[in-house]
Amino acid sequence: MRIDLHAHSNVSDGTETPAGVMESAAEAGLDAVALTDHDSTDGWAQAAAAARAKGVAFVPGMEISCRTELGISVHLLSYLHDPAHPGLLEEINKSRDARLTRAERMVTLLSEDYPLTWDDVIHHVAPGATVGRPHIADALVAAGVVADRSEAFASILTSHSRYFVQHYAPDPAIAVELVRAAGGVPVFAHPVAASRGRIVGEQTYREMIDAGLLGLEIDHRDNPEEGRAFLRRLAARHDLLITGSSDYHGTGKPNLLGENVTDPGVLARIEELATGCTVVR
Repeated sequence: MRIDLHAHSNVSDGTETPAGVMESAAEAGLDAVALTDHDSTDGWAQAAAAARAKGVAFVPGMEISCRTELGISVHLLSYLHDPAHPGLLEEINKSRDARLTRAERMVTLLSEDYPLTWDDVIHHVAPGATVGRPHIADALVAAGVVADRSEAFASILTSHSRYFVQHYAPDPAIAVELVRAAGGVPVFAHPVAASRGRIVGEQTYREMIDAGLLGLEIDHRDNPEEGRAFLRRLAARHDLLITGSSDYHGTGKPNLLGENVTDPGVLARIEELATGCTVVR
């Protein structure tokens, strides 16, 4: 079996619809794929229907944006949680509201130097999607300011840019607790991806594990080899699940579905541990 447990649709910052992601997964020869849009489960129903039609197992998931006390960004994957759990839902809605306010402020700052309006950005946001920097990047591409999203994030939208604005995000240990309370399986996404910014130290791993962390996404293109070795030792020491995935975004990133995969036994274990919802087959 070929299993990819990290993919995004246009409900967050991917370029394909949830159904389109499932169709692409089938074309890529995947047997199972997780839809893990940022802070949203709005694509689950559409993805489930398309996956059934294509004969692909659909793993409901979500990627939660978190931040440590030191301001380090952490992404937490949640699998098979209850999407209506009040505690988790309240925190996610708080983050989504903050993302919107943050995006509006960034566009205001950018408009001082570039031909960019809020309407330009909204044009690239699918109905109900979580507004984020990728949509601002798409508007900058359309305006001819940059060639693609990668250039936008490497220059104008970097966290070191004067246009960058922080937004609210929960502490990663609290997010882990909420996912567990919602019956989900929390997995730390691309933990040592230093190319994305600062990475966490031992204390954050310890706090997340103590809170109930169940896995590490190790086989990911942004995790360097030396970092993967560290993560495998950590996983062995704490009996954590090891996942692999693409972090697919359609044409929004070069990542290809199935470029990294998860062992079928790990998916089976995720299903055993979860009580919030089930894999759609």
